[in-house]
Amino acid sequence: MSVTKSVCIMGVTGSIGKSTADVILSHPDRYRVDAVTAHRNVAELAAAAVKLGARFAVIADETLLGELKSALAGSGIEAGAGESALIEAAERPSDIVIAGIVGAAGLRATLAAIRRGAIIGLANKETLVCAGELMIDEVRRYNATIIPVDSEHSAIFQVLDDHAPERIERILLTASGGPFRTWSLDEMASVSRAQALAHPNWSMGAKISIDSATMMNKGLELIEACRLFPVPESKVEILVHPQSVIHSMVEYVDGSVLAQLGTPDMRTPIAYALAWPERLPLVLPRLDFAAIGQFSFESPDEHRFPALRLAREALRAGGTLPIVLNAANEVAVAAFLAGRIGFLDIAKLVEAVMVAHTGERLTDIDHVFATDDLARRRTEDMVAQLCL
Repeated sequence: MSVTKSVCIMGVTGSIGKSTADVILSHPDRYRVDAVTAHRNVAELAAAAVKLGARFAVIADETLLGELKSALAGSGIEAGAGESALIEAAERPSDIVIAGIVGAAGLRATLAAIRRGAIIGLANKETLVCAGELMIDEVRRYNATIIPVDSEHSAIFQVLDDHAPERIERILLTASGGPFRTWSLDEMASVSRAQALAHPNWSMGAKISIDSATMMNKGLELIEACRLFPVPESKVEILVHPQSVIHSMVEYVDGSVLAQLGTPDMRTPIAYALAWPERLPLVLPRLDFAAIGQFSFESPDEHRFPALRLAREALRAGGTLPIVLNAANEVAVAAFLAGRIGFLDIAKLVEAVMVAHTGERLTDIDHVFATDDLARRRTEDMVAQLCL
């Protein structure tokens, strides 16, 4: 661990990016930051770039390049803007790329990092949901490495014997159940934005918090797990664990179950990705098992949380349907956050767009974006109809 590693943080102003910065700043002798990116928050991007000593800062919105240059004046930090600059950041020779851009916007940059054989700390579910087959093929072709940063997938990665997949009986993907785990459908019909954003255990960004509330995040993680690990969909089960202490489990053919436990803090899986295959000391609260007292588990209710069923349907169908699932969900979540639709409308819209889609075999990355664009426009049309 004495070797200094260089890092590119894609999405430094988001929850994953901020946690990554925190880990790096606590170990300044082990990491240096080469590049940082953000979507539109110039002030936070510039502040993070200066604090981390980054060499290159990129704002995704091209119209904000002048503002970014002004914010970085005198710092010696190079500024860039737009998708080409995001790709340039990923292509720079950093040892590790933390892919923390939310949504499909991070696809091309993540692909660029893969094609130079980098280590990818993957926090962007959509990369594998939308283009999983293509991405995994590229990972093999360019000898890149993906280290999952989602707490659940990091847990599986840490206890999975992927060299002997025939020994794996099943993967148990745990879920907190979100803020509405015990609510009825009638109660959920009047959910407010503030209620949906109030996750009981985790501190996350707005989009991910809503996905947790609908349990779509677990549906996306199911798809991601089947891309990352050598198991079929039938061997991945979702288990609600409200305490969020057991982050996931792997059961083997002899009945042994291996679990990874920890406090619900994203700095733990981020640190594991940064230090892999080593472990990084972190000053975080430790588990107090006596205080916790007990762990509880329950099966998810797909009637109240249909996003789980929709994700399995998309995964089984394959091709372009997972792209449609993801795109429709992103548009529907944005509409809910804007107060345009109700909470239960999110899953209804996703299902309607999926039903309207004619499935196709996925061919290349351009096909991903064409399908994504079509699904977004179709979902937006449906949102507009609901708002009439």
